[in-house]
Amino acid sequence: MKKSLMLAAVLTLGVSLLAGCGNNNGNNNSSASPSESATPSASSASPSASPSESATPAAKEIKELNISFVPSKDPDQIITTTEPLKELLKTQLATEGYNVGSVNINVGTTYEAVGEAMEAGTTDIGVIPGGTYVLYQDGADVILTATRAGLSNDSDNPKDWNDHKPTEPTDQQATYYRSLFIAGPSAKGQELAAKVNKGEELTWDDLNSANWAVMSTSSSAGYIYPTLWLQSHFSKSLTDLKHVVTSDSYGSSMARLANGQVDVIVAYADARRDYVDKWTSEFSRSKSVWDETNVIAVTDGIYNDTISVSKKSKIMDDDFKKALQDAFIAIAQTEEGKKVIAIYSHEGYKVAQSSDYDNERKAQELIKSLKK
Repeated sequence: MKKSLMLAAVLTLGVSLLAGCGNNNGNNNSSASPSESATPSASSASPSASPSESATPAAKEIKELNISFVPSKDPDQIITTTEPLKELLKTQLATEGYNVGSVNINVGTTYEAVGEAMEAGTTDIGVIPGGTYVLYQDGADVILTATRAGLSNDSDNPKDWNDHKPTEPTDQQATYYRSLFIAGPSAKGQELAAKVNKGEELTWDDLNSANWAVMSTSSSAGYIYPTLWLQSHFSKSLTDLKHVVTSDSYGSSMARLANGQVDVIVAYADARRDYVDKWTSEFSRSKSVWDETNVIAVTDGIYNDTISVSKKSKIMDDDFKKALQDAFIAIAQTEEGKKVIAIYSHEGYKVAQSSDYDNERKAQELIKSLKK
């Protein structure tokens, strides 16, 4: 009997020890709690995807993205300079979750042609002045405003621009620019400049006796703000001038000024800086543009160019607008991107809202009232 009891006790102790060893081995092989170990891991449930990969949404596909530029510079120059933008945009938009098949860039024949393309939805993005955006705001949404380097001269006194020294960029970023009335080397141009440089006021007869080159009616620097200046000084507009032609680009205006076809042009404040080399090469002048041209009037500040998107574009929604904003801002911070956007004297971009261009709307209303 004693032997039987002893044998039973030994067997019981052995089973207990084996159970204890089993529990210790389980704890050594896994730190998971019973509830955790009861739930299948992501890797065992889906061996082909990690948790981070399965949480990443699929990239959205954009088959084609169309961008239109206004012809404020020579169209061939714009196309050549902006060519790298195609790959820059595709690469940057990929980081924003969009795979773009192709980026197409074109230059409108006029400012209005770009605005009309945005209204029709035949282009997705327009790089356009504030005046063009406001004129076609029924078909366009502004998403970005360009920033540009401020200039060494920002005076509203035309005489201050005529010291024969180059207008240089500064390290200060500006959200506005001015339009200048620039008199050329023709006899009439020099006559008007001499009067201004003597501190004398120009009369309407002075201006009306000259030959002018202007831009299309939606150009802020080439039409709208110069008209506002004439309106405030003489209650006149560009359409009241006897001798005026419309240029298809500022390059054309500068060429006309250089060869004496016109006496005065209206252009953005750093136009002479942009054409300083062509003045003596392509335009065949013997002296510098700073020596042969003079400013005879200066407009109020003009809010900078926009990047706007078409309201009729089939690919445009709020998410894509945000992606485009982030993409253009990022591109403008790269060396290659800076070279591209320099074609319009842009140095960067900031997020824009429609109300930024309320003054432009007031200007447009005045222009409309003058046409009635």
